[in-house]
Amino acid sequence: MRMIGDLDMSKRIVAYPAELIPDKESPQIYTVIFPDVPGAISQGKGIAEAISNGSEALGLMLYDAKELPGASSLAAIHPDESGTIVNWIATDLEEIRQTVREPAVKKNTTIPGDLARMAEQKNINFSAVLTDALKKKLKE
Repeated sequence: MRMIGDLDMSKRIVAYPAELIPDKESPQIYTVIFPDVPGAISQGKGIAEAISNGSEALGLMLYDAKELPGASSLAAIHPDESGTIVNWIATDLEEIRQTVREPAVKKNTTIPGDLARMAEQKNINFSAVLTDALKKKLKE
């Protein structure tokens, strides 16, 4: 297994320290922040849900990153809020990548009229055919 810092290159599993901050008005609600990954923020009702949601937020922030930020040690994290829990949260970047769908884009194309008519008579989905053909072509 090839490791780079806290990154397992075979599975793309990463772990970062997180702060689980209890809500002042509803202490069963936790906000999850990652000091090393500022955009990854989540919430959950209870610690288990907060960790699960935090893992997803972390993965969504990092799954397509060219370079991953370094992970601080737990000892280096000094929460501002009392009652904050500091813990490692891991995520599988490859698993997250597989769940994220790229948005579809509209592409205009020109094809011979007779070919278009025959395809329409057979109720062929032009977008599906073009998508399949492009996937096949890109594998070559």
